[in-house]
Amino acid sequence: MKQEIFRGIATALATPLDLDGTIDFEAYGRLIDWQIESGIAGLVACGTTGESATMTEAEHKEVIRFTVERAAGRVPVIAGTGSNCTAKAVAMTQYACSVGASACLLVTPYYNKATQAGLIAHYTAIADASDKPLILYNVPSRTGCNLQPATCAALGKHPRIAAVKEASGNIGQIVEVAALAGDCLAIYSGNDDHIVPVLSMGGSGCISVLSNVVPREAQAICDRFFAGDVAGAAALQCQLLPLVNALFSEVNPIPVNAALAAMGFGKGGVRLPLTPMEDCRRAVLLEEMKRLGVLA
Repeated sequence: MKQEIFRGIATALATPLDLDGTIDFEAYGRLIDWQIESGIAGLVACGTTGESATMTEAEHKEVIRFTVERAAGRVPVIAGTGSNCTAKAVAMTQYACSVGASACLLVTPYYNKATQAGLIAHYTAIADASDKPLILYNVPSRTGCNLQPATCAALGKHPRIAAVKEASGNIGQIVEVAALAGDCLAIYSGNDDHIVPVLSMGGSGCISVLSNVVPREAQAICDRFFAGDVAGAAALQCQLLPLVNALFSEVNPIPVNAALAAMGFGKGGVRLPLTPMEDCRRAVLLEEMKRLGVLA
């Protein structure tokens, strides 16, 4: 039976950094509060957008704990706990569960990757060790590893594997996931330009970068769709597309950090190997934010 962890938009939170790379927890706390006050359906801490790849283990744990405590039960908090080492993913998942995360998001193993049989073994080991629901995360453009629809269906039989974040960018593959696993897995878009297409295949929402900047508008896409206003949802998706494109004009999360800094959430720092946003692309991003009324 399909289990929705949230319905609508869960923001893949950026982690505001000072220019020296230190985590700005004051700005992060304000961002969490604003997201919830704006009607978002959930929060994801320490995903790709949160720069988990450059966090120490202690920082990773502290950001998860801080997010859970600041959200204070107002919305589900999903902790990014994936790793290309199964033992590390198990340990971080167990930690997230122990501090009150509602669910965990687990990217497929990267670099060393895995066969489809290896993916089943990897996720099964984590699910067996978890007491909270898990979201599979497929983003082959980053990992070099594609979680195939039949594998999603096999994993969906596990009682603690509840959903998949599909960021393959392949609508045909997402349709196949819906056909094979839609009755046992909630499907969340992992791409902000695919929200309405994924909803049209029975999807439950999106784990969104866009909503860091325009949470009300991103959630409104889903609200309109669920209310039966498919044309209105599609129109809003199209209206926001230039901002989506600007937010992905450089490697995520470089642009979203620049956007949040312009909005007063942190200084816009990034950690190497990421570098500050190029001025020409930043200008396009800020102009689009002004067009939408995000900036004066």
